[in-house]
Amino acid sequence: MKQIKAILFDLDNTLIDFWKMKQSASKAAITAMINAGLKIRRDDAWRLLGNLFDKYGIENQLIFSIFLKKVVGRVDAKILAAGVTAYRREKDLHMKTYPNVAATLEKLRRKKLKLAIVTDAPQFQAWSRLFGLKLEKYFDFVVGFEDTGKKKPSQLPFKAAVSKLRIKPENVMMVGDSIRRDVVGAKKLGMTTVLAKYGQLWKEKGKADFEINDISEILKIV
Repeated sequence: MKQIKAILFDLDNTLIDFWKMKQSASKAAITAMINAGLKIRRDDAWRLLGNLFDKYGIENQLIFSIFLKKVVGRVDAKILAAGVTAYRREKDLHMKTYPNVAATLEKLRRKKLKLAIVTDAPQFQAWSRLFGLKLEKYFDFVVGFEDTGKKKPSQLPFKAAVSKLRIKPENVMMVGDSIRRDVVGAKKLGMTTVLAKYGQLWKEKGKADFEINDISEILKIV
């Protein structure tokens, strides 16, 4: 393996246990909206919200307004406020990193490696999570959706990151939880790829150069 000079990280489900947070916060929002008067079964609400996330994106800031229009044909301000407030409260409780994330990033920095984020999320949301978890100091930059208008596995986000790093792709490592989104595009550019199995939501075809069950295992690779 060629010398690694920089590491690109996916953010959600790689550094942050995002899906656990999203599920807890969204279910809390549904419960709060039902308690505020929304007439729908919890199971039906969760199924509908999941479909809306698939259609409009998991980062959509208007998702509960869209949800209410689907359920009752309009946005009820009281019910929306109940849902959004519950969501934010639960989000703050469950927004956490995986074990050993901060300690590993600190050690990588001591090795004089450049570190950056490549995410499908908008930059503002990505930086907000990093600041909220006190991880912002470890990263040189974030490549978000607005930088290229394309989501992974498009090679454009990876190319944008390489351009900012000014380092050859063969000297860059990409770490992410998805074979399709994080590994495929990075591999095509010649990067070393690492699959964060601990954050994988489902099995996918394909293989990364390395697989890890804890982020600290990166230290053995570099």
